[in-house]
Amino acid sequence: MPFLPISKSALAKLGIETPDFIVVSADAYVDHPSFGHALIARLIEAEGFSVAVLPQPVLDADFTSLGAPRHAFLISAGVVDSMVNNYTAALTKRKDDAYSNLGKAGRRPDRVTEVYSKALKRLYPDTPVIAGGIEPSLRRLSHYDYWSDSVRRSICFDAPVDLMIYGMGENPIIEICACARKNIPLSKVKDIKGTAYLTTLASASKAVKKAISEGGSEKYTIISSHERVSTDKKLYAKAFIQAQESNGKGIIQKQDNEHFTVVNPPAAPVTQAVLDRVYSLSFMRAPHPSYTSVPAIEEVKFSVTAHRGCYGNCSFCALTYHQGKQIARRSADSIMQEIQGLTQLDGFKGYIHDIGGPTANFYGAPCAKSQTDGACRDKDCIGYTPCKNLTASHKHYADLLHRAKSIKGVKKVFVRSGVRFDYVNLDPDKTFINQLAAHHVSGQLKVAPEHVSDNVLRLMNKPPFSAYLKFSDEFYKASHKAGKEQYLVPYFVSSHPGCTLADAAKLTEYLMDIRYMPLQVQDFYPTPATLSTTMYYTQTDPRTGEQLYVAKTKQEKAMQRALLQYRLPKNRALVIQALTLAGREDLIAKLRQQLY
Repeated sequence: MPFLPISKSALAKLGIETPDFIVVSADAYVDHPSFGHALIARLIEAEGFSVAVLPQPVLDADFTSLGAPRHAFLISAGVVDSMVNNYTAALTKRKDDAYSNLGKAGRRPDRVTEVYSKALKRLYPDTPVIAGGIEPSLRRLSHYDYWSDSVRRSICFDAPVDLMIYGMGENPIIEICACARKNIPLSKVKDIKGTAYLTTLASASKAVKKAISEGGSEKYTIISSHERVSTDKKLYAKAFIQAQESNGKGIIQKQDNEHFTVVNPPAAPVTQAVLDRVYSLSFMRAPHPSYTSVPAIEEVKFSVTAHRGCYGNCSFCALTYHQGKQIARRSADSIMQEIQGLTQLDGFKGYIHDIGGPTANFYGAPCAKSQTDGACRDKDCIGYTPCKNLTASHKHYADLLHRAKSIKGVKKVFVRSGVRFDYVNLDPDKTFINQLAAHHVSGQLKVAPEHVSDNVLRLMNKPPFSAYLKFSDEFYKASHKAGKEQYLVPYFVSSHPGCTLADAAKLTEYLMDIRYMPLQVQDFYPTPATLSTTMYYTQTDPRTGEQLYVAKTKQEKAMQRALLQYRLPKNRALVIQALTLAGREDLIAKLRQQLY
């Protein structure tokens, strides 16, 4: 199967004058299932439609290079949110872009969905425009925007799209294709689950009008208007919780005097049959030959997605909000077929770099109830305190890894996409941790305790630090049993909301005790639609109303970051200042002992 056409000449070679759909991507065109634009484009093709890809347009001539599609433009803002991709947590402009040719920045505008949709509506006012992916998904309602330090309206208001897909896109796209097959104008399609749109009261459906007039309904929850949440932090926090705990309902929010954002109820989780179908499509698994190289492919070229969704529900992570809590997993046979295909690719040296998902060892369901539609949407399966109904088992995932490493041509199968160590602790069967240490670690295993202060971990909805220490002991025992010298590489975050200098100093003390300093430190990054971002903006825990200290100034953030990298000479003055302010002068002497 050749690459999908990206030019008029490529369309002509296929005998296509006007494609049915054009996928407009902010990433370079990489025909690989890890890239959303390629996955959706190949699915549309499998549904029987012609589709072209328009990667990284900048000028009007780029936007018009393929003409108008028969049914719709589909905007993909990229694998990573455009603002996160373009700026660091310190709000400095990034100099590179792993999703562009040669890794060079400059082909991706800020707020891609808005820029692309405005350009397309100006150039092709009569052609429907549909947006999807993580960028619009997290901005479907009024949200705190870190880059402008303001509450912005729903992206449906700011970007003139006809429809916005949130969450996983396969089910909505299949329904959109069904409408196109019946020649229903896609600008009129508003009732698909997993989509959102902007409307006026006059043009709203009867169900939406009824919900607005009655303050809610069985189908829709009404949350405070943009005007109110943008001027009242308590209402913002309340609206955030309402949206998170809507229990499968749609959500309606007034954006101005005329317009309402209507978020339809979420799409059903993607079934195993659909996932297996999608990942069996004929991907070239490489960047388009018009590029020299696209660095992002290197991380995923020999990796396999086993499942979608995450019930971890970490406060700072948007994946639960985007992909959902219910696990949608591929069949083992589907995964094995993909691995067998990888062994035939040029450059394959026998190593599968990863088999996983948002959390590698969440391949199975947390309990039988979790797979019931609508069950426990507002409850935590695992977090600071695990649910009593949680059933921790790695049997299916362990079997998956065992089968994968038995495939002819495969030398090693690594697990790199994140092991949830508290879930490993809860599994009474130690087969997985022994198997992990013996066969699936390449010397170092990266894990994410995130912090050592239980006060901070509670706010992060991560397990108490004792859980990490327990896992650490078990991992080193398993490694010793396997006759291997292997190490854990812990990952920590600085300046999370609620983290005081005293908490940060406690982390420094632990790092000193184990004589370790992380080479890279991630400052907390407030991205749209996460609980932690709401904490950052409101300086409260919206679940309890608890007031929180939040490091917001450059000096406050610099001190917390320096405390993690306490050995660097450039940080010495900041570390001493921070430890003094935290009342931990005892650590200053300990610091000097390690430095000299």
